Amino acid sequence: MNSRQLLDITVRAADEKNAQQIKTLNMEGISSIADYFVICHGNSETQVEAIAREIKNKASEAGFDVKRLEGLKEARWVLIDLDDVVVHVFHKEDRDYYQLEKLWGDAPIIDTEEVLG
Repeated sequence: MNSRQLLDITVRAADEKNAQQIKTLNMEGISSIADYFVICHGNSETQVEAIAREIKNKASEAGFDVKRLEGLKEARWVLIDLDDVVVHVFHKEDRDYYQLEKLWGDAPIIDTEEVLG
């Protein structure tokens, strides 16, 4: 499987748990960290945890390694490092505060509907 297939799995898993405002940034040529960043949020710690666990489980089931998972206990900003795809699952308040999308504002955005379609 390739990074685009992993991206599809992560976006679909986030959507299944009703993640809000899912944004996918194409980081190819911009960052050596990953090919894609996925940023989304939940409206409670419980939802943030559910979104993160679903992404982790779906990626593992598909044979992808979870390199690192940080922040699950607090469930305010969970980072899931899947190597080629890095997922940031925020609590809504923390997403508004950190505005991570602005930090990587030069990265092209991939239409979520295109991925889910």
